Amino acid sequence: MKRIGLLLLWMLVSGAAIVAQNPARQATPPDVFLITIDTLRADHVRCYGYDRIETPTIDGLAKDGIRFTHAFTPSPVTNTSHTTILTGLLPSTHGVTDFAIPLASTHPTWAELLSTQRYHSAAFIGAVILDSKALAPGLDRGFDFYDNFPEHPKTKARWGRVERRGMEVVEHAEAWLTAHPRGPHFVWVHLYDPHDPYEPPPPYSATYQDRLYDGEVAYADSALKNFLAYLKSRSWYQNALIIVVGDHGEGLGEHHEETHGIFLYDSTTHVPLIVKLPGRATEARVVDAQVRTTDILPTVLDLVNVSPPSRLDGQSLEAYLRGTDTANRTAFGETDYPLRFGWAPLRSVRTAGFKFIEAPRPELYDLRADPGELNNTYAAGNTDAHQARALLADLRAKAPPPSAPGDGATAAGPETFQLPDPKDKIEEQNLLHRAMIASEGDQPTEARAALEKVIKMDPMSAVALRQLGELELQAGDYPQAAGHLKAASRIRPDDAAAAYDLGRVLARTEDLAGARDALEASLKLTPGQMAARILLGNVYLGLKNPVAAEDQFEAGLLLEPNNAEAKAGLVKVKAAQR
Repeated sequence: MKRIGLLLLWMLVSGAAIVAQNPARQATPPDVFLITIDTLRADHVRCYGYDRIETPTIDGLAKDGIRFTHAFTPSPVTNTSHTTILTGLLPSTHGVTDFAIPLASTHPTWAELLSTQRYHSAAFIGAVILDSKALAPGLDRGFDFYDNFPEHPKTKARWGRVERRGMEVVEHAEAWLTAHPRGPHFVWVHLYDPHDPYEPPPPYSATYQDRLYDGEVAYADSALKNFLAYLKSRSWYQNALIIVVGDHGEGLGEHHEETHGIFLYDSTTHVPLIVKLPGRATEARVVDAQVRTTDILPTVLDLVNVSPPSRLDGQSLEAYLRGTDTANRTAFGETDYPLRFGWAPLRSVRTAGFKFIEAPRPELYDLRADPGELNNTYAAGNTDAHQARALLADLRAKAPPPSAPGDGATAAGPETFQLPDPKDKIEEQNLLHRAMIASEGDQPTEARAALEKVIKMDPMSAVALRQLGELELQAGDYPQAAGHLKAASRIRPDDAAAAYDLGRVLARTEDLAGARDALEASLKLTPGQMAARILLGNVYLGLKNPVAAEDQFEAGLLLEPNNAEAKAGLVKVKAAQR
């Protein structure tokens, strides 16, 4: 009944009174445009009260729609938070708690659900981190077109290899829409610009030279302006459902977190959310109730009259859009990202009055007196903490069993909360992140310097050792690379990536027996690695074991039936057996 009521509201405000006269005639579903702006804090947008920035496009959309002042993401990680938006599920339900974890086919996506109403759908991403053939497998399900990055980029520069400027993303989206004018459309546009490194183009680099993050936000707003202007030029804006939301925020040094992913404070979980309904019935409305990004998909399904899947962790915002509900919804937070580094995962419960964070050293904040979450009031036996723990226990009971991804991360379980508290490791994380960004930007000297600082702080940092090994492998210093990677594998024997890289190094130094053992270990953890299968097959050929080599190449063809390297490997096997 709620979905039907909201659809009728849309038909009335868009002038579809003829439907009331002829109930047998159905209104055409509205175009749906989802714009996710990566790493966007709500408190760094002008219409959210931040007067040190100009975001006229987001502000203008808020005047045409409904602005939610207290929207929260459950995850401060890009892949995880976007999967939540596209499925309406918490991370502990959909399972995409780290990079490269496939989204299970049992969880329908936004695009799959809208396809039942014959929507033509496309996705345009701004970073390789959401590439469905690399770090975000499964997110492309249901889309007619998903704008992945080139599999073999021709540049070493960041632009075009790791990231696309927002203007390029919207130009891709506009070109697709021009080529596919027949609706209804569902188009997802992902603007990655506010994510670090903060490198806004002119004139934003000059205007915001002392606040480059703000410059990236202002530039993303200009890219959004281009896209909305295009929709207006095609007469698609007025009757479209448009949603603009941040996937997560940014630490910017608060709580000593430079970026995001580790903590669950409001700095990285409070995001802007603006909904423009078809027509102009709800101009410039503000909803102050606490809501969640898990609520977005259920709301869209209501608006376009699509039946929901069997499980959703969010609820439709229909009553808030109508202005008939003001109740705050409990927001859960989950980050397993610390597990990647051998640290404890975090869970949180946020109500309108308090936030509880489950950690090795638990935290409780009175949000009314301490909105910055600076004064931890947790004490054993506190009633609010007890209630929050009961909610988290109920959530765990409903969640599917976790699975280990096999890339160095560990599935979250009760025992993982005995790991080091991320609060004690945040300086290491800042250095590790700087090293990753430097490496992505082809700055190995800067990356190596940051990693060596981590090793001084924690000689047992498997992540730093692995990354140092990867740098030395790229530099061709195989003895140094082997030393770092062997150490990383001893500390984290569950890290498939470290074992694979070790196998690569040992194969290049002609230590074929060592390469074999490392590659076997890697494939035992993560069997679906095509490159590891091919390399191990060639290693077995070098060891004069064509039967074992044949097994690896045939296993590779089961993964990719047309793989040329696997086919060539079988030819080598036949030659070796003569």
